[in-house]
Amino acid sequence: MNASDKTISARSLFADFTAITKARLAISVVFSSAAGYLLGVSDVYTFSWLTFILLIIGGYCMVGASNVFNQIIEKDLDAKMDRTKNRPVPSGKMSPKTAFWLGAVLTVAGIAILYSINPKTAMFGAISIFLYTSVYTPLKTITPLAVFVGAFPGAIPFMLGWVAATNDFGIEAGTLFLIQFFWQFPHFWAIGWFLFDDYKKAGFFMLPTGKKDKKTALQTILYTIWLILASLLPATGYTGQLHLSWVSAIAVLLLGLWMLVYAVRLYKYMDAASAKKLMLVSVTYISLLQVIYVIDKFIS
Repeated sequence: MNASDKTISARSLFADFTAITKARLAISVVFSSAAGYLLGVSDVYTFSWLTFILLIIGGYCMVGASNVFNQIIEKDLDAKMDRTKNRPVPSGKMSPKTAFWLGAVLTVAGIAILYSINPKTAMFGAISIFLYTSVYTPLKTITPLAVFVGAFPGAIPFMLGWVAATNDFGIEAGTLFLIQFFWQFPHFWAIGWFLFDDYKKAGFFMLPTGKKDKKTALQTILYTIWLILASLLPATGYTGQLHLSWVSAIAVLLLGLWMLVYAVRLYKYMDAASAKKLMLVSVTYISLLQVIYVIDKFIS
């Protein structure tokens, strides 16, 4: 094998690794954990570069492992959908056995790395993998309640950072969990809406009513409102050491109203284009919210 072949092989392996661990999704999840960690540091719980880096690496391993096991379980279903048929396992680029060992290594490494931070962080990381692969994934072809179940592991990363910084799960971590929990519903229902036909090929139930109807759109609006209210809780003074100034609270409110506008647009137009815009806005919303929270902590 010449140097060129080795380069191509390395690129191919890297491409398969990023695809099966869903690198873009994993990075966004790690971003949430990093934000949670920065919110948790204080005069008592000081910032540590080592802990911060371990959280990022361990967090990526845990998310990556969940995605690997998910793709092994759903390999036959993924092969039926246009957006997933070229993933490493359904396309045959990676065997299920190889993928399993990759997932196992990522799981062990992730838990070990997070345990080196503190046992609570490792525990929540392990719970996230279990719920995602053993409960959420099988339920996707059975009931729309899969989204509700999936919201639990999906909400862990934001609060995981706080737990990593403080070794404590209290009202602060619970609030961060609640915010990302409510965010899951409009986000995934929007995805379920504009990918409805593709999901239908695999028999996935992602919308609360199982249909693209007014009831689903209305629930999307209601959960967006719950998200806005949860996001403003730190401004009330009742969330322990997690605070939000009134200036930042206004920014968060405006951000939430921006997302609500797109949820209402989905209810009005009932089309895939509106759902896709809502999905994109929801991703921007949660990222900007976390940035606002972190900035507010260090300037207020």
